[in-house]
Amino acid sequence: METTSRCSPTSHLVIIGNGMASHRLIEALVKQPARPQHITVIGAETTPAYNRILLSPLLAGEMQQDALTLRDAHWYAEQSVTLILGEKVEALDGSHQTLTTNTGRALDYDHLVIATGSRPALPDVPGIELEGVHGFRDLQDADALKAIAQRGDNAVVIGGGLLGLEAAEGLRKRGDDIKVSVLQRSERLMNRQLDATAAHLLKDSLTQRGLNIITGAQLARLESDAQGRVTKVHLADGRQLDASSVIVAAGITPNAELGHQAGLTTQRAIVVDEFLTTSDPAISALGECCQFEGTTFGLVEPIWRQVEVLAAKLCGTLTHGYADAPSATKLKISDVALYAFGPTEASDEHDVLSYHDLERGDYRRLLLRNGLIEGAVLYGDTSQGPWYFEQALAGNNLQDCRQALLFGAADVEVLQAGMADQQNDTPHLPTEEVA
Repeated sequence: METTSRCSPTSHLVIIGNGMASHRLIEALVKQPARPQHITVIGAETTPAYNRILLSPLLAGEMQQDALTLRDAHWYAEQSVTLILGEKVEALDGSHQTLTTNTGRALDYDHLVIATGSRPALPDVPGIELEGVHGFRDLQDADALKAIAQRGDNAVVIGGGLLGLEAAEGLRKRGDDIKVSVLQRSERLMNRQLDATAAHLLKDSLTQRGLNIITGAQLARLESDAQGRVTKVHLADGRQLDASSVIVAAGITPNAELGHQAGLTTQRAIVVDEFLTTSDPAISALGECCQFEGTTFGLVEPIWRQVEVLAAKLCGTLTHGYADAPSATKLKISDVALYAFGPTEASDEHDVLSYHDLERGDYRRLLLRNGLIEGAVLYGDTSQGPWYFEQALAGNNLQDCRQALLFGAADVEVLQAGMADQQNDTPHLPTEEVA
């Protein structure tokens, strides 16, 4: 059953966090005639909001930092939004609806949105706090990795998911003399999105580009020199890798500490209902720092849907609550395009269709159950990915055109048209009248 809500517009809205989710919310709010009268946004970084998805091409030297900026400070002023940068909220008093930053600044609010994002999840191994261990989440991290690439030597990236592979490729492209190794705990890269074949193709491609990919790698500890700087990575099987730098890109941890300090209900993140409201009705949480029905978020698509719900609520507009929905993952790593949705592993009940063009490096695999597409993995040519996803969401039964599915929408439409023509040409016998 869908739930709807209508609230009064907010007078003074304060948003903690100035990342992509926060900025998307502000852009949605300022377009509404019933926007909050006063909006204040507080960001811990010293720069206005920027596109974190583009940190990888920034690291690789493929674009300049200015290209990442979503809006400059002048835009906020034009929208009558108070922008406070370089300050971190340290205390939150829900009973008095006030907050305090690290500079001693005190603000009150009618409604508060916590959009503090996340940070890299650090493996629980000895040495993880050594000098030379970095994350890859913000501009400061990107600057540190650029310096690492330019120095050369040996870098080890922990994590064979999207962020880890992008960091590794960015380091390789930026530095002429750097040797980059990627450690993946799973037996295949991007194990949450790719099946074994696509993961193998990706590993081969990245290896040919110069990355050292090690799968099935269990991290044991990091070793340092006398000055406390990382020098080696030890694996559980006894292998050792020289490492002047280690980059951790193996998942994220929601920044939920502020909510916990304020007494909000927290689990892995700040718990919210379908309208992004926390256990305090005057406080909402948005994006990577929130948790809805046991799920936390790291992809853009569900967070954008959250923004739509929250913006409507804050403007007093009748809105349906947020509901989790299937998402497709469209990625591009080292000029290799990937598109995936649904389960990565086929069950006994799945009808598996696959196509592999070795010469072109294209691979497609579809998982069907009773004629319905439940999952897809596309490597190389991903142009048909969105169409497959549309068919899956619509629940269209494609059993009759099964043999054309791997070649995409155009071939399926031709087949369906031919089937329709054949049916129209079939003579119909007269029906027997019943007296």
